[in-house]
Amino acid sequence: MIRFDANAVVHINEDLSHDQIHHIEKSLSGVRGVVSACTHIKTPHLMVVDYDPQTIHSRDLLSHFQQSGVHASLIGGI
Repeated sequence: MIRFDANAVVHINEDLSHDQIHHIEKSLSGVRGVVSACTHIKTPHLMVVDYDPQTIHSRDLLSHFQQSGVHASLIGGI
């Protein structure tokens, strides 16, 4: 199976608790096409999402945040 990986940086507009961030990381990691999602303790408002762009589009990642009631913006890929 060929796998294509891309990374996106998502800016979370709200101040979320550690538990809320962990919940989003865990739920995103379970989405088909998402390899991982994580934040750094010093920058909890920035989440790096590693995903397969042939399976899921970056706008679908943002939809997941919106469905969780979180306002977020895609600020770029790495």
